[in-house]
Amino acid sequence: MDRTETILVTGATGYIGGRLVPRLLQEDCRVRVLVRSRAKALSRPWSDRVEIVAGDILCPDALSQALEGVGIAYYLIHSMSHGANFHDLDITAARAFGQAASKAGVNRIIYLGGLGDPQANLSPHLRSRQETGGALGESGVPVTEFRAAVVVGSGSISFEMIRYLAERLPIMICPKWVYSRIQPIAVDDLLEYLFSALDAPESGGAIVEIGGSDITTYKGLMLGYARARGLRRLLIPVPVLTPLLSSYWVHWVTPIPAGITAPLVEGLRNDVIVTNTLARSLFPHIEPRDYATAIGSVIGDLEKGRIDTAWSDAAGTTSEPESAARLESHEGVIIERRHRMVAAPAAEVFRVFTGIGGARGWYFANWMWRLRGMLDRMLGGAGLRRGRRHPDYLRVGDALDFWRVEDLKPNRLLRLRAEMKLPGRAWLQYEVRNAEDGTSTLEQTATFIPKGLFGLAYWYTLYPLHAWIFSGLIGAISRRAESASNHVDSDFSSR
Repeated sequence: MDRTETILVTGATGYIGGRLVPRLLQEDCRVRVLVRSRAKALSRPWSDRVEIVAGDILCPDALSQALEGVGIAYYLIHSMSHGANFHDLDITAARAFGQAASKAGVNRIIYLGGLGDPQANLSPHLRSRQETGGALGESGVPVTEFRAAVVVGSGSISFEMIRYLAERLPIMICPKWVYSRIQPIAVDDLLEYLFSALDAPESGGAIVEIGGSDITTYKGLMLGYARARGLRRLLIPVPVLTPLLSSYWVHWVTPIPAGITAPLVEGLRNDVIVTNTLARSLFPHIEPRDYATAIGSVIGDLEKGRIDTAWSDAAGTTSEPESAARLESHEGVIIERRHRMVAAPAAEVFRVFTGIGGARGWYFANWMWRLRGMLDRMLGGAGLRRGRRHPDYLRVGDALDFWRVEDLKPNRLLRLRAEMKLPGRAWLQYEVRNAEDGTSTLEQTATFIPKGLFGLAYWYTLYPLHAWIFSGLIGAISRRAESASNHVDSDFSSR
């Protein structure tokens, strides 16, 4: 397609849309996004490179503005989180979008739906995904409809459900849907299909079934993930768990809301596999990866990409109290953020928190840090004996007691990766920014990725102690920076 032609992405702040937008920008496409929340779109790193239209998909004015001059539009919207009437909302929204696209002269719509034999007794969720594709094309605009099963990627809701179950339950009593056949697809392969469709006008009007190179079962998905994580899991299928009971069970074990687990779990009873070769003939350059390879990418995201994303979130507002703390858990990552207003410039705060550890100690409850170091040595770890290379200066890769410097940005950021013995992976980050009148904002972020149920129990059992230490630590850093800054000011004022 002509790269100067405007491409519209709906659902741009969602899971797939949020990954598709940077993929399009990478290829110098002109991108416009239709979002309900402008503020949410502006929080994305690509916001200054796209045109943002804020409005609801059912608002004619917003649709008209969003579709004006658009050549191809991606439709990545669904209403499953809106309750039991999600099917009616899906169809109504798709028809409104298709009619508006036809009126605006859009050449083609690219849509992502769900796999499943349309002749089978599909769950309401899967049936809705397929009927939405038909509703989009009722107005005559050609629709390239991709149909996929579970998307294997960090943050994909279907895969997160699988991942949480495998992480948290050493023994699982499972309903018979664990034997349903499924053909999962890696998120990167899915994005490649969506992007490649731009240059495949012949796909208009076609239903393209896509999946990875493996056909497995939901049991295979959970055990495959467990193997990749080094976890031993036992699955015991039983015939008595109905879809409703299964959805309650999934809701209590995972953080996915009950309103979403119910339609998801009901869909697990259907086989969702590719039944034709159209994807191969239309997109011969795409070689979908197998499940094990996709899992490897997920674990890489979990240990690197996800953390970077979580840690790059905006700092809290300065109107919150100084002791403000937020504990979050999403996508398998537990994050505790604390921030303080500090009456000292950012450079002084940076000097203080990069001076931590070694002979200088940990500023607060240092005896607890020494005790943790002794325990780490007993478990075979390094403990605190490594100290630090230089008493005042750090560089990326330096050992700092039982931490390692992973990232360092002068006068702004320090990220430490834990190297003590833990049932998971942990990081501690400090980030400081100049505010007004010589003050600054300091954010302290403790992040933990638990490994299995033991890792989860470790975090929550010790959290009261961790909360006390981390609260005291950010306070001690703030006081040291303020004291040093006041001392300098006093020296200057006395001259």
